[in-house]
Amino acid sequence: MKSVELLACYRWSTLHRDQPRKAFSCGQVDVDVWLKTKALQHQDKRLSVTKVLLAQNAIAGFYTLATGQVDFGDLPTSIAKGLPRRALPVAVLAWLGISSQVQGQGLGRILLSQALLDCHTAGQTFAFTAVVLDCVNDQAKAFYQRFDFQEVPGRPYRLYLSAAELASLLEAESQA
Repeated sequence: MKSVELLACYRWSTLHRDQPRKAFSCGQVDVDVWLKTKALQHQDKRLSVTKVLLAQNAIAGFYTLATGQVDFGDLPTSIAKGLPRRALPVAVLAWLGISSQVQGQGLGRILLSQALLDCHTAGQTFAFTAVVLDCVNDQAKAFYQRFDFQEVPGRPYRLYLSAAELASLLEAESQA
């Protein structure tokens, strides 16, 4: 499976300069500002990749992925056990936003599913120990926790999903 199934009115694209970023609004100012002013710059510098879900010519939603490292001591024991005591590679779900016009239609699940599938696929070439993300608020935290993300000890708004849990999640979904 290379991508999550979509309704015919939607399509995936890597963020491009000619897409209507300035018209996007999800109701979360920092998420909107990221897409409008920084996402393309970071992508051009190869710091991250932003994928958009397009509905005709409008951006219905997006997510941004990057790679990073976390200190061995910042990971829960369940992941860190048996790993070298040094900075460890992680996939970072840096941003995810859904247009206010289409919120409540299940697009968050679709965006997250595709982002995790992209992480898993990349992990076949560039290994990582977990997918990590920082929540912008309690509502976002509750959303990610429905997909088995857990708190990093001592950092209540930083969540993780181990690479092993990701593989199990995708395997279970492919068998469903």
